[in-house]
Amino acid sequence: MTTRIVELRRGILKKNDELAAELRARFAAAGVLVLNLVSSPGTGKTALLERTLKGLKARGARVAALVGDLETDNDARRLASSGVPVRQINTHGECHLEAEEIGRHLDDWKELALDQLDFLFIENVGNLVCPSDYDLGEAIRVVLLSVTEGEDKPLKYPTMFNSADTAVLTKMDLAGPCDFNRELAIKNINEIRPGMRIFETSAKTGAGFDEWLAYLAEEQKSRH
Repeated sequence: MTTRIVELRRGILKKNDELAAELRARFAAAGVLVLNLVSSPGTGKTALLERTLKGLKARGARVAALVGDLETDNDARRLASSGVPVRQINTHGECHLEAEEIGRHLDDWKELALDQLDFLFIENVGNLVCPSDYDLGEAIRVVLLSVTEGEDKPLKYPTMFNSADTAVLTKMDLAGPCDFNRELAIKNINEIRPGMRIFETSAKTGAGFDEWLAYLAEEQKSRH
């Protein structure tokens, strides 16, 4: 039975990787930079994304977002207030998004033309385990770490941090009250993924967002 389960898992991941490769080619052809945001629940992905969408739009960028969650469309409705196209993906119990879901929802999203976008953000389901295995065709995987979670999260979930391209520390306005050790957190991230770009942000105060938005603009320009 164990061998059967392993074979099924390998088959599922192989199919996902093939679909992700097709998506990546599709995104590259359209000239859109796709980012996959991953974190544990409550890290502040939606708050970060909301401020990011508004900031990029204010700078003249063309942006859209796909929002993954087990149930409800609360996050999608919240993000829609930014004035950019947003679509909800409900996984109904699954702890991650898969490439097939991304492709299907993009195909169904008739109002959206990928070649008319500069950025497409994918907000993954809150989980630091399952999403690490599933490529969504993104150009950049961004892992979030909140100051409320503790500095050892990268050491506890090394696969996720090692698979990411960029890290964002969130809720930095709460670092003091939470006794968050910034230096230790950065050290732990670098232990798992040496040299990874790290941003320190607060969606509440806006701290760190100029640097974050500048990085996004640079990446979009350099890749397209």
